[in-house]
Amino acid sequence: MFLDSYYSDNNGELSFTREQASHFAKRVAGDFNPIHDEDNKRFCVPGDLLFSVLLANVGLSQKMRFEFAGMINESSCLLIDIKTPTELSVIDCKGKVYMDVIRSGETTTNEVLISQVTKNYVQFSGMNFPHIMVPLMKSKDIMINPARPLVIYECMELDFTRLDLTAPTVELTDSIIEVEGKRGYVTLRFCFKENGEIVGTGSKRMLMSGLKPYCQESIDDLVTRFNERKDKFNAINS
Repeated sequence: MFLDSYYSDNNGELSFTREQASHFAKRVAGDFNPIHDEDNKRFCVPGDLLFSVLLANVGLSQKMRFEFAGMINESSCLLIDIKTPTELSVIDCKGKVYMDVIRSGETTTNEVLISQVTKNYVQFSGMNFPHIMVPLMKSKDIMINPARPLVIYECMELDFTRLDLTAPTVELTDSIIEVEGKRGYVTLRFCFKENGEIVGTGSKRMLMSGLKPYCQESIDDLVTRFNERKDKFNAINS
C-alpha cells in the first residue's frame, strides 16, 4: 500500500519518524505547514496521516466520525484500541487518547478503494492553505499568526451512500468560518463523486488560535514563504 513508507508497524504498535511524517505532508498532501518540518521544535505528525493509517488498518465504513484529541510526535508509540464494533480509539502505550472514532454501516477492507479515498481526500485537504483559508480569513478581517501559523484538526466525518466504488474524487461544497475572540473555527464540507454521481459527503472542522487583525501584507508574505518552501522541496525531491 502507498502508506507503507510513511509509518512503521511493529506487531500492532504504530510509529512515525519525522522524515516519514514530513514527506507524507509534502509529497502526498501538498501541506507545507512548518509544524510538519523535520527540524521544527514543535513538530507534529499530520492528522491526515493518522487518518490514512487508521483506515488502512481498520477499513472504511459507510459512516465514520473522527475526533482528534492530541498532537503526535516522533516518540509516540500508538495502538488501535477496538472497544466495540462501532467504537475505537488510537491510544499510546500509556493509554493516552489521540483519536476517537465512531463508525456504522458496511465496512470494506478493499486496499485499492481505501488508497484512492485517502489519496484523493488528503490531496484535497492539503489545498486548505492558501486557496480556501485566505479568502475565509479575509472575509472576517482576521488571520492566523504569520510568525507561528497553527491550524489543527478538531474533527471530521465521512458518510458514503455505498461502498461498491472504484476511485471516488473529492470536491469542496461549502466553507464556513466562525470567530470567537482569539480563536476561529473553520468547517469545510465536501462530497465524493464517481462518474459524476455523488456517492458520499463529508466535513472537517479545524481550530485556529492566536488570531490577529487581517493584514494583506503579512498574508502575502506568508503565502510567498509557503510557495517558496514548496518550490524548494519539489526541486530537491523531484
